[in-house]
Amino acid sequence: GVRAPVVARGLDARGAVEPPPADRTGTVGWYGAGVKPGASGTALLVGDLGAGSRPGAFDRIRSLRPGAAVRVVRDDGSVADFTVDDVKVLTGDRLDVRQASGEPKPGRAELRLIGCGGTVDGASRACAARVVVSAYLTGTGR
Repeated sequence: GVRAPVVARGLDARGAVEPPPADRTGTVGWYGAGVKPGASGTALLVGDLGAGSRPGAFDRIRSLRPGAAVRVVRDDGSVADFTVDDVKVLTGDRLDVRQASGEPKPGRAELRLIGCGGTVDGASRACAARVVVSAYLTGTGR
């Protein structure tokens, strides 16, 4: 049920994938130096919870369960369909990209959705915990 624009992001000073800009909570960030969704390897997408009356792109990330479908429309208009494999919570305000991306299976296209799963410090935007949703490619099309 999420329809959100995706913007390329880098790593912040702590080595975590930068979330979308604070004034764009309805946007999803993609780790632009990494894998594109649907390509072999692990693509990383990050999203924020909403602020006040503004909804965030990943407001409902905590409700995803194994078997759920995730569809990503790629920049060429094609679609990559993923199936959720695992949902876990990583505690602490520092999220290691390697920890979030896990050990991909060789040749398999995977996706990680990363969102806040705890309280957020308004000034620093640091999150007490992160929800990491792991999914694998199950199909492509138009």
